[in-house]
Amino acid sequence: MQTRAPHVVGRDREVEALTQALERTRTSRGGALFLTGEAGIGKSRLARYAAGQAYDAGMRVLKGRGTSIGPMVPFRPIAEALLGLFRGEPPDDSALGPYKPVLGTLIPDWHDHRSTTESVVVLAEAVLRLLASVARKTPCLLVLEDLHDADAETLAVIEYLADNLEDQPVLLLATIRNEPGNALELIRQIVQRGVAAQLELRRLTQLEVQRMAASCLDSEEVPAELCDRLWTDSAGNPFVIEELLHGMVSGGLLVAGSKGWQVLGELKLPVPAAFVRSVAHRTERLGPQGREVLSIAAVLGHRFPLSVVQKVTCTDDRQLLSHLHAGVAAQLVTPDEPAPDWYAFRHPLTADALLAQLTPNERASLSRRTADAIEDLHPGLPGDWCPLVAKLRFDAGSPAEAGKLFAEAGKRALGNGAAGSAVTLLDRAQLLLVNEITARADVLDTLLPALAETGEFERAFKLEKDVAELGGLDGPRRVKLHTRLARVAYLAGWYPEGVEQVRIARALLGSDAPDALTAQLDVNDAYLALNIPSSDRISSAESLARQAAEAAARAELPMVGCEAWQLLGIITREHDLGAANAYFDKARALAEAHQLPIQHIYALVRMAGNDWLASGSTSTFDRAHEAAYRAGAITVAYNVDAIMALQSVLVGNYTEASGQIDRCLEATTRLHLRALTRYLLMVKATLAGHRGLRQETDDATRDFEAVAKGGAQEIPLCYGLARAFCALLEENHALAIFELDRAMEQESQNPTTFHLSGTHGVRVLLGVLDGRSGWPEYDALATSSAAGMRWNRQFADLAHAVLLGRAGRPDEARAAFCRAQEAAAIYPMARHLGLRLVAAEASAWGDPVTWLRAAEEYFHQAGNAAVASACRGLLRQAGAPVQQRRSGTDQVPKQLRGHGVTAREFEVFGLLADRLGNKAIATRLHISPRTVEKHVASLIAKTGQPDRESLSAYAAALSR
Repeated sequence: MQTRAPHVVGRDREVEALTQALERTRTSRGGALFLTGEAGIGKSRLARYAAGQAYDAGMRVLKGRGTSIGPMVPFRPIAEALLGLFRGEPPDDSALGPYKPVLGTLIPDWHDHRSTTESVVVLAEAVLRLLASVARKTPCLLVLEDLHDADAETLAVIEYLADNLEDQPVLLLATIRNEPGNALELIRQIVQRGVAAQLELRRLTQLEVQRMAASCLDSEEVPAELCDRLWTDSAGNPFVIEELLHGMVSGGLLVAGSKGWQVLGELKLPVPAAFVRSVAHRTERLGPQGREVLSIAAVLGHRFPLSVVQKVTCTDDRQLLSHLHAGVAAQLVTPDEPAPDWYAFRHPLTADALLAQLTPNERASLSRRTADAIEDLHPGLPGDWCPLVAKLRFDAGSPAEAGKLFAEAGKRALGNGAAGSAVTLLDRAQLLLVNEITARADVLDTLLPALAETGEFERAFKLEKDVAELGGLDGPRRVKLHTRLARVAYLAGWYPEGVEQVRIARALLGSDAPDALTAQLDVNDAYLALNIPSSDRISSAESLARQAAEAAARAELPMVGCEAWQLLGIITREHDLGAANAYFDKARALAEAHQLPIQHIYALVRMAGNDWLASGSTSTFDRAHEAAYRAGAITVAYNVDAIMALQSVLVGNYTEASGQIDRCLEATTRLHLRALTRYLLMVKATLAGHRGLRQETDDATRDFEAVAKGGAQEIPLCYGLARAFCALLEENHALAIFELDRAMEQESQNPTTFHLSGTHGVRVLLGVLDGRSGWPEYDALATSSAAGMRWNRQFADLAHAVLLGRAGRPDEARAAFCRAQEAAAIYPMARHLGLRLVAAEASAWGDPVTWLRAAEEYFHQAGNAAVASACRGLLRQAGAPVQQRRSGTDQVPKQLRGHGVTAREFEVFGLLADRLGNKAIATRLHISPRTVEKHVASLIAKTGQPDRESLSAYAAALSR
């Protein structure tokens, strides 16, 4: 007899909210809705109702749920839901770009050796993009149940989706028990932010209990005493109501007769014992073997695999399926579709009720037998089996064995990018291995980087006390732990604390330390040294990185070697781009040989960066960018995007640059990529500076300073590449020199690996022009590799040309000027600014009038009145005709504006094409013939034509 309610009862408010949410989703206004309440209150029932409504409306429905199998299963609900997309036609992946490989960690169809997950946030963005891609064709309902059993990574993805689904045709519907815990607290925070709604399911009223009982029994009337008892014993919990009714009907206490339903005997089913008794009653009918099957299943958790149950019970297929079918008939278990050969209890309370019937010894024995069976079936305990067996060993009374398995599961979780789950597992291992010194050290060795990944830096550093308490631990293990703490400090930005950990580790190492320990310590020390403000931080970091690279090679530590070689390449850029490329190529080859995709892509990007600095071309970035997309290396891809945004600024594509910056900033801020966000804010300040927008430059600089630390390497760029150029475009050369001096001072105190701040180019040019610098300063500049970078080279060659001109070497000055123009060809603003700056010095060896006219035209068109006006002033000083910028000037063709032809002269010029005389032209333009005669004479002089006839022919040709 079916005793389940065929309809949702007492949930009018919730049904209305679900209906409205689905309707909004179908009009591309998605979001998140959380159903919360106690176990059995009806959350899953409402979720099924919503799924049915979505199906009927033609929406795509994806389902996943948390599980209590083992202590933690990272991303299980998300993976289960997404796998539903692949049971029919696979989704279109063309719009996913670099996010497709990231999803390989969840979707086997897309997994390959390049699949990588840099962070949970990046994975969450990948899930969001996949859902959005699918929903563009068909609106989606994503149902995730039992989030109270979900891992920390799944909750992080849930939070990210809730924050970003509003403009997508995707509705996230999640269920969670209202039990205290991280999941419920997160849901409350999300709701408080106003990005999601929460429906707290209350218990049914007495009248609603009566209606539900009538619905379950398919009767308009039910005995009053039954309704009273149901109300008393269920406390309005729908699941318990159904369980009580099922128990009463199955036990013969409630029977259907000619006069409807009747109660036979006295109703004595107290809650919660009533529920336990109901389950016990049903299991008794299954016989001893049936009870054992379900007891073993309960030991495994809410879900259980048939293979393990069969191994423990030693039953054949026919017997096992017979017991399971009986359990299904008794409404205790159900097939756990779509997973084959897996079953699940109809409700978590069923497993709890079964466990409550076992004595402690019985439960320990079953747990031990089940753990042994899993180890026989799955040698090495791959995947989720390791944490499950750890739980079983704990339940079996073997804490040390359980602790070691939890530690192994935590190590694996960290390797798979599930840092939050790793912390949970390793914390449990810590508690169980309190008397195991060596094992505790191994746990700490994994727990410290896991805490760093989750951003729990303060907690990680508190574990320094645990390290100190590990008495009897050998020196190398202590060194390894202090090296881990140094890495945590570097990632947290606590550089002095990191240096102190390095000092402690080195004191423990002694003089004959193995390379395996010194390599990792030295590379950490190198990165710390590079970020601690000091005059020798570059040289110190270089020395340490070189030591680390050599030790890593001897100890065969490819990851450490890659980090060291790439740091050496970054440092060497200033001195020798070729040598820097050689270092990057070593890192690339090492990463390729040892299948380290992220390190391989970083090497490609840095080599492409060197090519960009040398040639100004971004063509080689394309290969690196494509490789980053293929591997799902999101951080690397955004690194390239940030450099491309700066390139757009430098080449004058300001509108494109603005869009690139905004798109990148939105992504890097959302993904918490702080270093990239800082770099992009510098690029934003540079964009404003290169357009001569003072207020925007100051605002962007303040935004940058708000996130930059005292020794941030982009600070000189903000001074020299952004603020100094803004000052130059304001014709405030004194302020520009002040900003460049600030950049120089910052670099001298805290050397940087960025070389476009002006200290290797425009600063020397301005110094030469105002007499502060001469040959010694230029010679020092010319010997640096940074001066050969294309952006810097245009200014260095201009400074050289001025010095050569002053030395009476005009031919060499012209050659240097031509080299500067060749370098500046792709940088229109910088090229014309250079023409304006050196024109006054070039009368003996150049063509200052032509240069100034070209610069005046460029800056006038760009709307930069200050520089355009300065160019006109210099033209007047040179005795050259100056183009008037009156109304209509923009109608004058560019080649005539270059000759200084005015708007009125152009009107005369246009009529000369028809060979009109002075009087006819005067009549047409309502001016005197004498004025026409003056305009014709001026046009002949400005255009260089020998006479009026030639001028008329030129006008006719230009008109055609």
